[in-house]
Amino acid sequence: MYMPAKEKEVKIPFRNIPELFRWRAEETPSKPAYSYKSNNTWIDVTWSEFFVKAKCVASALVELGVKRQDRVVIYSYNRLEWILADVGAMLAGGISVPIYHSLPWNQGSYIVNDSDTVVAFVENPVIIEEIKKSRNQVPLLAKVISLSDEVKEDDFVIKFSTLEKIGKENLSKNESKIAENIEATKLDDLATFVYTSGTTGVPKGVMQTHLNHLSTVEMLYSFRDFVFEDDVVLLFLPLAHSFARAIEYLHPRAGVKIAIAESIEKVVDNLSEVRPTIFPSVPRVFEKVYAKVKSDVEVSPVKKKIFDWALRVGSEVGKLKIRKEKIPWSLSVQYALAHKLVFSKLHKRLGGRIRYFVSGGAPLPKDIAEFFWSAGLLILEGYGLTETTPAISINALDDFKFGTVGKPLKWVEVKIAQDGEILARGPNIAKGYWKKPKETEEVFKPDGWFHTGDIGEFDEDGFLRITDRKKDLIKTAGGKYVAPQPIENSIKTKSPLISQVVVIGDMKPYCVALITLNKDEVLKWAETRHLPSDYSKIIESDELKAEIQKAIDEVNATLAPFETVKKFRIVPDDFSIEDGLLTPTLKVRRRQIMQKYESIINSMYNM
Repeated sequence: MYMPAKEKEVKIPFRNIPELFRWRAEETPSKPAYSYKSNNTWIDVTWSEFFVKAKCVASALVELGVKRQDRVVIYSYNRLEWILADVGAMLAGGISVPIYHSLPWNQGSYIVNDSDTVVAFVENPVIIEEIKKSRNQVPLLAKVISLSDEVKEDDFVIKFSTLEKIGKENLSKNESKIAENIEATKLDDLATFVYTSGTTGVPKGVMQTHLNHLSTVEMLYSFRDFVFEDDVVLLFLPLAHSFARAIEYLHPRAGVKIAIAESIEKVVDNLSEVRPTIFPSVPRVFEKVYAKVKSDVEVSPVKKKIFDWALRVGSEVGKLKIRKEKIPWSLSVQYALAHKLVFSKLHKRLGGRIRYFVSGGAPLPKDIAEFFWSAGLLILEGYGLTETTPAISINALDDFKFGTVGKPLKWVEVKIAQDGEILARGPNIAKGYWKKPKETEEVFKPDGWFHTGDIGEFDEDGFLRITDRKKDLIKTAGGKYVAPQPIENSIKTKSPLISQVVVIGDMKPYCVALITLNKDEVLKWAETRHLPSDYSKIIESDELKAEIQKAIDEVNATLAPFETVKKFRIVPDDFSIEDGLLTPTLKVRRRQIMQKYESIINSMYNM
């Protein structure tokens, strides 16, 4: 099926990203642009203050010798300095290159070398020491700017505060150069290299242009009621990921405030402090909230009965809202009571002001989207890749369908190939992979179509549904194709005890699964059943295995025989970013998981 672009003419009101930031600083100079936490206090930075700081960074980079199209690495978690480095690098005429803060230096060094980086902003003092010890391995890297005050300065490393001082002292001299860079940078010029997270091999540097980003900004900005100037966005998604970068560049267009979360671990606290109206996230966070809520009500039969009633009432109201039908008075009264007794607690935990969530990066289980909607909280799921900068489609506030990733954006064409692969074409499609012509030719075609590697379909209303990754499809020994992700997502929603599920079965006689657990929930569950408190013994217990089997049986009942999970094994430790089994955006690394647990997998096939 082919879905043409809704509009053919692409109109971008800015020639590049720095001009967009300059425009916003001139439009609303005294409005808060960013908020960050320091010494237990949230501090606002206005648009005018931010842009002056960004120009100081640019001025300093010019003094350090950064020239047009030079690469500047940002190796850090989210913080104000991250965004200053990004915008400052572009104002200096450079190309920013983000690196996930969680990547060890042996992987970060590959990106620094591959991108031919000349200057790097680095947060972690340990990594800075590693860079210093291996300077001969990164010959083009001339200067490291430390975002930490814990390092000593030398001829190679300076602190960010020193950089700002250099920039401020030379700003009057470099102001004209910065203005020239804004004038000279064209829409088709490269803005940033974003390296794929490398779930299947060596990371590839995706070359994204100013047009790629600004076209996405304009397409999202055109949605009715999507963003208002008084909105507050809590940002915890790593800015090294394209999803977060789309938010970074949309926010000056809309004039909203971004509150920069302290860390992934502090997100729940920050939600109640910042009280955002918009919260972009990944499915893993929604899954954890869902599991926690379900677990909390399981402790008491009375609580569970009230919760199930509230959920039924919320579901009825939600269906009527989607159909835009009037809600009967009696149902409205019940819903108000359900909100007071049950849903208000969830709203409060999430800050109490959420207009909507945005989910991306991986498929969101339909059950979870429907649960939040029943509770009066809307999750708008979207779809895209780093190579599509990053959006292809998204559900809109007035046009959404759970279980889908919405309709294509207005300047994006989408078609489904004969084998089910999703192809996309539009101004948001990146230029290709840096220094990798062969890999570029494989997916970026001369006629403009990008081959996503995802399998999908359009429904009768034009909503796009993703069924799986093409490379993740399982072909059993019997020749049957199985899409593992929908099965994994279903199993996860059946029990709060389950954290992650990986279904395996390629070229095998049947499908099996590796299961990781939510340790706190398991301990709580064991206590109510008077099982031993030793976690290692609990996970070996027949009672726990029977509980997990119940969840699998419930899902198996909905599947074709060849899709069913015949056996499973519990893995003692949850997958994590630190052990290399999750990407920085919390997606599972299947290849690494299968390598690490090869013997356990083989045992399920009696090999």
